This record gives sequence, C-alpha cells and structure tokens, in this order.
Amino acid sequence: MLMRTDPFRELDRLAQQLTGATAPGTWSRPSPMPMDAYRSGDEYVVVFDLPGVTPDAIDLDVERNVLTVKAERRPAAVDEGVEMQVAERPLGVFSRQLFLGDTLDADRISASYENGVLTVKIPVAAQAKPRKISITGGEPGNRTVTGETVDDTRQLDA
Repeated sequence: MLMRTDPFRELDRLAQQLTGATAPGTWSRPSPMPMDAYRSGDEYVVVFDLPGVTPDAIDLDVERNVLTVKAERRPAAVDEGVEMQVAERPLGVFSRQLFLGDTLDADRISASYENGVLTVKIPVAAQAKPRKISITGGEPGNRTVTGETVDDTRQLDA
C-alpha cells in the first residue's frame, strides 16, 4: 500500500493561488509535482507530471521504505537584454516522498520517463501476494494443514 506524505499540499496550493504569481525573474518555492497512483495486477504504478524536466535532472532514492522523487526544472536560456513579461512556470527543485508499505518490494522498483511523464512501478512483494494453502487428509477427527495437526474433534454434552 502506498501512503501520501504531504499533508500541507492543498494548503500550499491555496496560499499560492491567493498570493498570485511571483514577480518576473524571481524564484519561488515550486508547487509539488502532481501524481497519480494505482494498482495494476501485482504492482503499483505511480505517475508524476514533470514537463520541462530533463531525465538527468530526476533522482529516485529508496531508503527505509521511503521513495523520494526529486526533479529540477531549470530556467530556459534567455538572451541578454530580454525582459521577461510573464513568469508563471515554477522553477527549481520539486520533491515528493511516498512511504512504501511492507507489502511492496522496494528492491525491484523500476522507472521510465517519456514526454514529461515519470512512471514508477513498484511490485507487490511475493510474501504479500495471495496464495492457496493445501489441506491434506489425516485420520478421522484430525486434519493436517500445511504440516500442522489440528484437532477438530468435538465433545457433545448430554
């Protein structure tokens, strides 16, 4: 199971909307990168929108079941003497952290980046997948379940 970790995300977004755009040429704290997460079969897929970010400006790290995604959007090269009229695209470093539950296999995470979209695939750990347990027969009154003998005789009181 994935858990989102930024409880103040909506508050930050609202504050940015209320204060308006930053002054031209200034750097502000960028809004968090938007993401979607869903389960597909035996893996979780997390998709991050990172338009304008080059693949070499993206870092993925896993430490103690915490997946950290960092990306940097750098300013476009502008010729000298050019005066910026509107600067609404956030620049700087974006970062998101996801706590990965114990049921996920953090050692087998894979990622791809195409057309400004980072896709991270996190497989479900083998021990967390549903499995069938075989029941074998035994002598009457007892049954064996995966090597353990369970007494299922019942005594009726008259």
